[in-house]
Amino acid sequence: MFSMKKILIANRGEIALRVMRTAKKMGIKTVAVYSTADRHAPHVKYADEAVLIGEAPSNQSYLLADKIIEVAKNLQVDAIHPGYGFLSENAHFAELCENNNITFIGPKSKAIKIMGSKLAAKEAVKAYNIPMVPGTEEAITDIAAAKNIATDIGFPILIKASAGGGGKGMRIVEKETDFEAQMERAISEAVNAFGDGSVFIEKYVSSPRHIEIQVMADAHGNIIHLFERECSIQRRHQKVVEEAPSSVLTPELREQMGQAAIKVAKSCEYLGAGTVEFLLDDKHNFYFLEMNTRLQVEHPVTELITGTDLVELQIRVARGEVLPIKQSDLKIQGHAVELRVYAEDPLNDFLPSVGNLEVYKLPEGKNIRVDNGFEEGMDVPIYYDPMLSKLITYGETREEAIQLMIHAIENYHIEGIQTTLPFGTFVCEHEAFRSGNFDTHFVKKYYAPEALLNKQQEEAEIAAILAVKQYLEDKKVLRLPLK
Repeated sequence: MFSMKKILIANRGEIALRVMRTAKKMGIKTVAVYSTADRHAPHVKYADEAVLIGEAPSNQSYLLADKIIEVAKNLQVDAIHPGYGFLSENAHFAELCENNNITFIGPKSKAIKIMGSKLAAKEAVKAYNIPMVPGTEEAITDIAAAKNIATDIGFPILIKASAGGGGKGMRIVEKETDFEAQMERAISEAVNAFGDGSVFIEKYVSSPRHIEIQVMADAHGNIIHLFERECSIQRRHQKVVEEAPSSVLTPELREQMGQAAIKVAKSCEYLGAGTVEFLLDDKHNFYFLEMNTRLQVEHPVTELITGTDLVELQIRVARGEVLPIKQSDLKIQGHAVELRVYAEDPLNDFLPSVGNLEVYKLPEGKNIRVDNGFEEGMDVPIYYDPMLSKLITYGETREEAIQLMIHAIENYHIEGIQTTLPFGTFVCEHEAFRSGNFDTHFVKKYYAPEALLNKQQEEAEIAAILAVKQYLEDKKVLRLPLK
C-alpha cells in the first residue's frame, strides 16, 4: 500500500470538485490547477492549494502534461486524478506519472493504449469470446474486396474511417447497389480529414441502444461490475440523459453483459474504474463497442443505485488496497436518472450558448443531487466543454426518479444563457422515454425545436390567463365597500 496524502486534480469544473469532495472526506489534501479563464472557479477556491498553469485554451493549460507533472513535483503530490476528458485517456500522461513516481489514479498506460485503438481493443478481447459487431478484422482500401465482405455480412452495413472520429468518414449503406459510390466517398472523406483512406466495414445495427457497464478492478486480481447504465438519449453522438438500471435488461442479460465487461477488463490487465460500452440491438443481442479507461461523466447514477463512492474506490485501488466489495455484495436498489446541464441552445441545434450566469440557483431536496462547477455571476467560457453541471435524481422506481427530475428541473433557475434544461423536461415527459421503448435515434425521431417552443408558448399563455384572473380577483377585493 502506498501513502496518499496529497492529490492533484488535473481537471476543472464539476468533476474537479467531485473528486476533491471525496478526497477531503478521506482526509487527503487537494491541489487544483487552473487556466486564466478559471481564475475564480469554485474548484480553485475549494482546493487546499491552487496553481495557475496557463492561458485559457486547453492546449495552453489543461493539456500541458509536462507542466502538470512539474507542479505535482514542486508541491510533493503523491497522486494525480485526471477526471474525464483532457488527459484522462492519454497513455503518455499516465506514463509520465509512472516515470516520476506519481500514482496515476487510473489504469496503467498499457491498458489505455490497447483500449484507445479500435484495432488493438478488438484484438485483445477476441480471445475472450466477447460478441462483436460482424465486420472486417483489418482496415481496407480495396473496393472490390470490401464489396465481397459487405455482401457476406449482409446489408445495411457501416463504413467507418480507421483513423476516424466525430462521425467523419462514416457512411451507412442500405443496399448493395449503393456500395461502391459510398465506399469511394468514405475513403476520400477519410483522406481529407485524417490523411488516411483506410476504412472498416461492419454490420450496421439499425435501432441500437447504448448500454454500458461500470467495472472496477484492483491490483490483486479482483474485478467487479457495478451493473449497467442506459445512455441512448444522445445528440450528435453525445449523451444527454442517462439512467441506471436500463429498463430493458433482464437479470440474465445483465449478468451476461456484466461478465463480458469483466472479461474485457481482464483482456488488458485493467486497474481502477472503467466502462465497457455495448450496442444492444432490437433482438437484445449485445456487441462490444469500446472501453473508456477512466471515470465516466454519468458515474453518479451508478453510485446512487449501488450505494458506492466510485472515486473513493478509485483512490483505494490506486493506493494498492484490495477492493472492499465483492460482486455478491452488490444489489441494484431503486433507480437514478441524470441530465447533463449544458450551456447549449436546444432551440438552435444545441449550439453552445456562452454568456454570464445572471441567475444561477440549484434545486435542492431529498434524492436530488447536483454535481456542479459554476456559481451565479460567473461567465461560461467558450474554451471548454459547455457542461455546467449534472442533475441527478433518485427514486424507489423509475417513474419516481423521472417525476422528481421534472420537479428538479422546474426548480433549477438559470438566466443569461440557454441550457439543456427544457430539453430534459421534454425527454422526461415523452411517452417513448417513459415507456422505456426508445433507442439512440430518440432525438432524430421525436425532437424538434418547435415541440419546445409550443410548450413554452402554452406555458406563457397559461401564466398570462392566471395573471389576468388574479388581477380581476384583486380588483374585486379592492372594490369591496367599506362597512
